[in-house]
Amino acid sequence: MTDFFRIDDLLAPEEREVRDTVRRFVDETIAPRAGKLWERGEFPAEWPRRFGEMGLLGANLPEEYGGAGVSNVAYGLIMQELEAGDSGVRSFASVQGALVMYPIYRFGSEEQRRYWLPRLARGEAVGCFGLTETTAGSDPAAMQTRARRQDGGWVLSGTKMWITNGTLADVAVIWAKDDDGEIRGFLVETSAPGFSAAAIKDKASMRLSDTAQLFLDGVRVGDEALLPGARGLRAPLECLTQARYGIAWGAVGAARACYEEALQYALGRESFGRPIAARQIIQERLADMLTELTKAQLVAYRLGRLKDEGQLHYTQVSMAKRNNVRQALQIARQARTILGAYGITLGHQAIRHAANLETVDTYEGTYDIHTLILGREITGWSAL
Repeated sequence: MTDFFRIDDLLAPEEREVRDTVRRFVDETIAPRAGKLWERGEFPAEWPRRFGEMGLLGANLPEEYGGAGVSNVAYGLIMQELEAGDSGVRSFASVQGALVMYPIYRFGSEEQRRYWLPRLARGEAVGCFGLTETTAGSDPAAMQTRARRQDGGWVLSGTKMWITNGTLADVAVIWAKDDDGEIRGFLVETSAPGFSAAAIKDKASMRLSDTAQLFLDGVRVGDEALLPGARGLRAPLECLTQARYGIAWGAVGAARACYEEALQYALGRESFGRPIAARQIIQERLADMLTELTKAQLVAYRLGRLKDEGQLHYTQVSMAKRNNVRQALQIARQARTILGAYGITLGHQAIRHAANLETVDTYEGTYDIHTLILGREITGWSAL
């Protein structure tokens, strides 16, 4: 009942195979543990290599560099299934693939690609993406992190905030302004003197995800750490488009998980001698949830086909991220309502997904930021 418009019929056999393989993995490995891991705020140390063994990291990148070479639709389906388990799980894979492997592939030297991408794809190394700062979130151009030329290399100084995979990372993609005020990208090994990461633990959302603050206190790197093709704000924004694409798919997975849980509960829970699924108000909620889920599925599918055809525009990604995440959040809230008192327990999924989606609705461009991106595209005017 979750494929109401038979989108499966539009998928290639290999895309369905990828999706079904990841769904089984999530059902068997992630879903049974997600509630307890979320409660403890723990991301299992063995998962990066496990994900790598399954080809889930940077799966849409070429096999030449360790990727699986799958279509962008198949990549989206991977994100969908991972987020059906937990948004923090999808966030790990999304950052590793779209925000670490992609910039190395897109802007890095051949030496950087050959050294880092296979290791990251196998999960032998973990990466993070250092763009956001405490006073530079929606306005990354206001970053304060600096890269100073010194002794034939660079000295990086600054602080990054809300960094997924921050304490797990072996390498950080750090964005900083050079002496001319131009934004540049650097690959910084986290073992470098002056680099440190502090976990952010006081979270009521995304608890399964590793989130950290990064500190760069005079970190010295050579020219080989510079991403040669990354100049200006356009480079990190291009990376964010890749990540937002995966988020648009991932939100569908969270929404589907909540809808399925609410439907099964409604069919099995009796009140006044009848299943609550027989009540008009419950049927209205389920109909609304399925409608919005189906619309989100169609948006994600079409977005993926446009990406595979090389026709994707970043404003289309903004629309998909804005819509799919917000609707997934609403579906999670409705699911929690249908579940009643059980909806607030971690033995069920709804409250965990609802809490996580509050973060997903905020990061990688808030709902309001994507509203402004779309408004500018529609009218030709930048809103004040």
